[in-house]
Amino acid sequence: MTISKDSESSTEWIPLANGCICCSVKDSGVAALESLVDRQKDFDYILLETTGVADPGNIAPMFWLDEGLGSSIYLDGIVTVVDAKNVLKSLDEPAPEEIPETELETESHHHDTPLLTTAHLQISHADVIILNKTDLVEPSELSNVRTRITSINSLAKLTMTSHSRVESLSGTVLDLSAYSTFPSDSEGPSFSSKGHSHLDHTISTITLPLPVFDVQKLPLLEGWLETILWESNERQAGKARKYEIHRTKGLVVLTDDTIRVVQGVREIFEIIEPSPRAQDERDKDPDPDAVPKEGKIVFIGRNLDLICAEGIPIQP
Repeated sequence: MTISKDSESSTEWIPLANGCICCSVKDSGVAALESLVDRQKDFDYILLETTGVADPGNIAPMFWLDEGLGSSIYLDGIVTVVDAKNVLKSLDEPAPEEIPETELETESHHHDTPLLTTAHLQISHADVIILNKTDLVEPSELSNVRTRITSINSLAKLTMTSHSRVESLSGTVLDLSAYSTFPSDSEGPSFSSKGHSHLDHTISTITLPLPVFDVQKLPLLEGWLETILWESNERQAGKARKYEIHRTKGLVVLTDDTIRVVQGVREIFEIIEPSPRAQDERDKDPDPDAVPKEGKIVFIGRNLDLICAEGIPIQP
């Protein structure tokens, strides 16, 4: 790990029991980082950079710790850098190293089943997508690339760059608060139904309506999410999952006129109170129509039609 302060940098080695931050017991990576923070002090941010063939869904859940464990480290957001010149080829004609091992180990890929690539995974998990090398493609091709990316993940903030230059790190790479806020609280897209993409059949986004909940009955929603998310990550040897959920985002409207935010990566999720800023803005809005009449839950993943078929078997 490279530690930078002012114009100086130093290298720090973090020992991990199983040798890999992606494969270690999930809280061991966090414990190692906490140990580093205790020894070095005065950290502003920790930027965890993975390789170009890494699946962020294997790393992000380790930052969800039981309240009893506690941590001074939390997940601020996932940023994916996309190569505008080559991303379509990576999605449609991936090299062998760009295909996840789980895709090769199972019988999930047949002639009529779209191939899941690492590029799909990195885009679907992102909170911010930096579309780089835009200077190397024609405007028409760039438009096609942007449309393809948003068809995979319509909730991520998309920033176009050349040479990876961004106007401001805050809000693009830092200070994302992606797991304590809701897309409609920011400059992101409205949280409306996106339907199923006809541009990329591998990954889809579905939006399901949620009824207004009594706060005492939130455990019903939590139980349903546990069933859906845990089942999506179960896989028998040699067989594909019925469906996969990579990201979960939701807005829950309560009968006391407050809201809750749902955030999740893979099988890990939380139902939390919104950020103070979001709640303050909502309280200041005099327009009664600005208060949602119902909540929504959004899933980004694979084969999500099966969830639509099952519906939401909860009565608040």
